[in-house]
Amino acid sequence: MSDKPKRMDPAAGPTTFPSDSPQAVQGSPRGVIFDMDGVLVDSYWAHLKSWQVVAAEEGRTITEEEFAATFGRTSREIIAAWPNAHYTQQQIAELDRRKEAAFREILDRNFTPMPGVHEMLEGLARAGFRLAVGSSGPPENVALVLRRLGWADRFSAVVDGMDVRRGKPDPEVFLLAAQRAGLEPNRCVVVEDAPLGVEAAHRAGMKAIGLVSTGRTADQLAAADLVVRRLEEITPEQVLALLQ
Repeated sequence: MSDKPKRMDPAAGPTTFPSDSPQAVQGSPRGVIFDMDGVLVDSYWAHLKSWQVVAAEEGRTITEEEFAATFGRTSREIIAAWPNAHYTQQQIAELDRRKEAAFREILDRNFTPMPGVHEMLEGLARAGFRLAVGSSGPPENVALVLRRLGWADRFSAVVDGMDVRRGKPDPEVFLLAAQRAGLEPNRCVVVEDAPLGVEAAHRAGMKAIGLVSTGRTADQLAAADLVVRRLEEITPEQVLALLQ
């Protein structure tokens, strides 16, 4: 059986909510779209190590600063932008495959959900918000994380790096997630840990919550509509306030 996250029919989103739900009061579907890395799972060091492994095999080095500047972009875009790189598309695809395979091996050995992620997701789901994932990662990475979290079948929409042509800050990933979840962009809040992701959310016409995580500071996320240091700060009331 494939680990690929199931794509739920947007029409299957919640239509009735608890009487104390923010959605019950407002009566129109609203949603929260989550980046994956650094938001649902603490994957910073697994990504850094896997990039360094593959770069070393190519006779290159990648510093943490260089790595941090690329967060939010697809692996294919990052490889194509390496200095003095003259790779064919086939070579880029093979390097991408090697990097992501190394990442999954490292992450699976040391899987670390972001603190408070289960409580936050359950709270938003109970309040009637449609939840979606908008990630630049490959489908195998997204499937691994959602399976390990126990949420593989519970998101209204899942978009990964193979679904889009352009990585963040292009808004394509979030616009597609909203479309699949049956949501208007202005009814969505995006949770991101990278400046490129915050920019993508705003370019999509959505509000953005910046989550301070490994390698990310509040100052770097200052463009977000709200900056939080813990997922527990993202409550249904807080999300609704951003959308009003």
